[in-house]
Amino acid sequence: MSIRDVYIVDAVRTPIGKFGGALAAVRPDDLAAHVVRSLVDRTPELDPARIDDVYFGDANGAGEDNRDVARMAVLLAGLPVSVPGVTVNRLCGSGLEAVIQAARAIAVGDASIAVAGGVESMSRAPWVVQKPERAFPAGHQQMFSTTLGWRMTNPRMPAQWTVSLGEGAELVADRHGITREQQDAFALESHRKAAEAWAEGLYDGEVVPYDGVELARDECIRESSLEALARLKPAFRTDGSVTAGNASPLNDGAAALLLVDEDGLRATGREPLARIRSSAVTGIEPQLFGLGPVEAVRTALAKAGKDFADLTTFELNEAFAAQSLGCLAEWPGLDPAVVNPRGGAIAIGHPLGASGARLAGAVAHQLAAAGSGTGLAALCIGVGQGLALVLER
Repeated sequence: MSIRDVYIVDAVRTPIGKFGGALAAVRPDDLAAHVVRSLVDRTPELDPARIDDVYFGDANGAGEDNRDVARMAVLLAGLPVSVPGVTVNRLCGSGLEAVIQAARAIAVGDASIAVAGGVESMSRAPWVVQKPERAFPAGHQQMFSTTLGWRMTNPRMPAQWTVSLGEGAELVADRHGITREQQDAFALESHRKAAEAWAEGLYDGEVVPYDGVELARDECIRESSLEALARLKPAFRTDGSVTAGNASPLNDGAAALLLVDEDGLRATGREPLARIRSSAVTGIEPQLFGLGPVEAVRTALAKAGKDFADLTTFELNEAFAAQSLGCLAEWPGLDPAVVNPRGGAIAIGHPLGASGARLAGAVAHQLAAAGSGTGLAALCIGVGQGLALVLER
């Protein structure tokens, strides 16, 4: 069996909304449907009935996104009912996992044309209550927020594995001697680059605002200063270095990509943005999840026959500044100038299930703008995993 080349024809995303912000009134299945519909409308030569499958990442799945949000997106977007959809969950890596699974299906001939993406509404994530073990309990029942992090934790899990995400970032800072000042400077630069990219129109070709919502650009981008960031209190340790200012926020948003083989490419009548070269997933101790991308990136590059010197652009998800700086410290051959050139998640936002698809789409658009090169997208993942994808043009 021959392996087919897989191309990214187009990629779109919503502006990323802040927690309780402009997109908070929009259901996650509607966000997903919006990017799917927008993606299809941008390729009018493609008959939507030719889409073999729709893969969507979704990290929560406990609320309005509970009924296979990929299939819901297909139906709400008005695609033919013959188009199927599957939802995947690799927590923060879910959107990129969707892209990888769609690409794999095309590469082995199970599909010719697929849509892949991700969605998350952290604003609308519900509270949940466990069923009692016995009927008619007399006492109070505990309610859990499904917005982020551990809940209903299995007591068999070692305590060091189930620390908060913020404490995990503190552990990475400890391991690599990353200071508060370094984290704040990294965060400030993320905001500067994102604001500059928007001002220069660099996101105009990929962002599709949601109809009826006044949100033209990513909602969490701020003008700040090192002095302002330094005034914020540590969020997870009284003597810690991780703050709300040097961590990614809670967000709402969606992203989608159109993937094809050679036959599918002819059906679109378009020039591809980029070609998928390789991917890798790796595991690490859960409390050190922030360093998850380290080996995944090395493995994905090796599979593609590339190294850090070959990279034109590298979208590394900024879950925390400490986590990102910890990864960069483990890649001495990487030029930091190619990392997140248009800003990262600290500024843009991190809607969990959508972020990986956003990164893959960003890399594809940046490679198309450059005309040639190699790009990489990678994320750390809660519970200790890393995921990476290599693209080329």
